[in-house]
Amino acid sequence: MTVSTPTKNGPEIQTSVDGGFGKRSIGQRLIGANTFWIALVLLALIIVFTAIAPAEFATLFTFQTLLIETSVLLVLSVGMTFVIITSGIDLSVGSVLIFAGMVAGKTMEALSPDGDATKAGWGVITAGLVAAVVAGTIWGLINGFLIAVANIPPLIVTLGTMGAALGAAYLLNNGSDVRSVPTELNKTLGYGTSFGGVPNLVLVAVVITLIGAWLLHTTKFGRYTYAVGSNAEGARRAGIGVTAHLLKVYTLTGFLAGVAGFLSLAYYASTTISAHTTDNLNAIAATVMGGTSLFGGVGSVLGTVIGVFIPAVLKKGFNITQVQDFWQMIAVGAVLIAAVWFDQRRRRRRNSR
Repeated sequence: MTVSTPTKNGPEIQTSVDGGFGKRSIGQRLIGANTFWIALVLLALIIVFTAIAPAEFATLFTFQTLLIETSVLLVLSVGMTFVIITSGIDLSVGSVLIFAGMVAGKTMEALSPDGDATKAGWGVITAGLVAAVVAGTIWGLINGFLIAVANIPPLIVTLGTMGAALGAAYLLNNGSDVRSVPTELNKTLGYGTSFGGVPNLVLVAVVITLIGAWLLHTTKFGRYTYAVGSNAEGARRAGIGVTAHLLKVYTLTGFLAGVAGFLSLAYYASTTISAHTTDNLNAIAATVMGGTSLFGGVGSVLGTVIGVFIPAVLKKGFNITQVQDFWQMIAVGAVLIAAVWFDQRRRRRRNSR
């Protein structure tokens, strides 16, 4: 399916939002979509681990833990989906997450008596949230300016800001983690539940994911995102402000990294710097495994959700069945390569028509 996006300064631009399958039946498009196959992989993993260890894997506690452990990565990956659809990349999201969490922690300490934020109330917690979001947004704005305005390749820019944000986070607390986190924050957002046992952390991640899906799939912003990734020059000639749009996309990604940093702080009650050093690669892998094309113009938030859960299910299943974690790395790598290979075949098949 193509969507006609009216523009101010030129003709409408035809933007593909179904992966470029054209006028094919729903069944043909479904089978030809990366998301369909990756969903089958996730379903197969769940069935296999349930059959091997039904008493341990197929439990409410296991799935509740899975949801909690993927919440922070899911928020990061939603932002990454927008970036990769524009044919970009953001290697800095993990470092920005760490920096945002550090800024939030230091802000709450500064507003607490004797620098001890453990007994702080919601006023201080709110200030910490604002600080984290602002910090993440600023890094996203920096990335967007250097990429969209200065025309520096995204790989180079975000590789540089990845190191800069991590270094700045270390400087804020002399290379150590912030461990003085409000107990109320940890108890309510980190481990609290609502609606009969649904973790609050998961609820926040779900709301953000739904908003991201709405923004990408139903708004002009989302259509412009696909258009820029499909053909940036064509989008520019159709009247889309490509520079301004890329600036917005990277700023959005930084904003979500800031939110993820605050969620991580709430869950771990610490900035846990060492736990997030590979979050950037995990977010990219999850997004690509979910069917978002590294070449741009193709992707979905639903696919990203599925891509986030595959490594999590593998890790949980391997732990329960006492398989070494190293096999998880091999399995995730194989699925990632298969997803990219499938995408390349799809592109070649589409271009040959």
